[in-house]
Amino acid sequence: MNYRELRRMYELEGPSQTLNRLGECFQQRHLRPEDFSVRTLAEALIPDGREWVLNLDPRRKASVALLESEAVDVSAFRNITGQLLHSKIMEGYQQEVFAASRLVETIPTRLDGEKIPGVESLADIAETVDPGMPFPHVGFSEDYVETPQTDKRGLICSVTQEAIYFDRTGLIYRQAFQVGEVLGLNKEKRILDCLLGVTNPYNWKGTQYDTYQDTSPWVNTLDENALADWTNVDASEQLFAEMIDPASGEPVLAMPNTLLVMPAKSNVARNIVHAVEVRMGDGSSGSTQTLATSPLTSYQIVSSRLAYHRLVESGVNADLAKGYWYHGDFRRAFAYMENWPITITQAPPQHHDAFERDIVLQVKASERGAIAVLDPRYVVRNTPGS
Repeated sequence: MNYRELRRMYELEGPSQTLNRLGECFQQRHLRPEDFSVRTLAEALIPDGREWVLNLDPRRKASVALLESEAVDVSAFRNITGQLLHSKIMEGYQQEVFAASRLVETIPTRLDGEKIPGVESLADIAETVDPGMPFPHVGFSEDYVETPQTDKRGLICSVTQEAIYFDRTGLIYRQAFQVGEVLGLNKEKRILDCLLGVTNPYNWKGTQYDTYQDTSPWVNTLDENALADWTNVDASEQLFAEMIDPASGEPVLAMPNTLLVMPAKSNVARNIVHAVEVRMGDGSSGSTQTLATSPLTSYQIVSSRLAYHRLVESGVNADLAKGYWYHGDFRRAFAYMENWPITITQAPPQHHDAFERDIVLQVKASERGAIAVLDPRYVVRNTPGS
């Protein structure tokens, strides 16, 4: 990295354009934050930067005056270093291992928990409209779901004078990555707990229900259905065929598209979905054996080590937990009610921590939301039995 060119770009194009270009380079993997040394950045971007860095040593007489002087413009260093930390936080937050966070729909909301009304059924009145006659209106029924209150979570990443002076660049980036990772992991665990039925935030018409039921008012648990071949998926699909929308009395229009499995069954699930030959019937005397490709090729397979550990920590026997699998349309069943996505802000200059804790720069990452069950009839939990 040519730090002199970076400083020139900042001076000619301004902070906003420079930071945008850096952000694009990080997203496209043309640059990585690890390509930048925080000490070299300070020396290159701060006027008399080498002297400024040397004055981080409190033994130098001019250190306090120079560091606290408003005449020293550290804005370029703070802005660019803040962008580097932003990139590492997002890298930690958006890891591929957080699969459940991508399974559910994200619904922006300004409310701290809300009541989502159901649309009044038109099953009995959606008939022919005669010429000149009014069309029926769609209204809201007494059917509603209450979503849980949202929670705010956040962490702060700090860059100290010592980290710059001793050029602890790797440690700084590691800390920023862990800030994003911890926030992403926390969100993933909360979502998984809801998907797995460890927590049960489903509130339907003022009554709290467990997400997975084995009797009325709906059945979306199938025991003794270990995942072995396509017939197990078919058995789960037949359970969907029995689902009835309680508001309309019509069948639930579920189109299951995803299998969420534990690592012990991930290869089994892939073999089932991607099988090039499936034999139906034993071909014995008087019977027919049919050969076909897998009827499940449209399914997405998601395997999660975190899901397995969340089940075990909830009290499910470890051997049994390996055989749990979930089947359905997760985006119709669950949603993450989000007040704001992960948001990264930088502390203002001359913050009191600069004097009290020798902190030159700090960034705060936070997000606020809660996982909600919108309609549990779109997912079936399958267990291997006892």
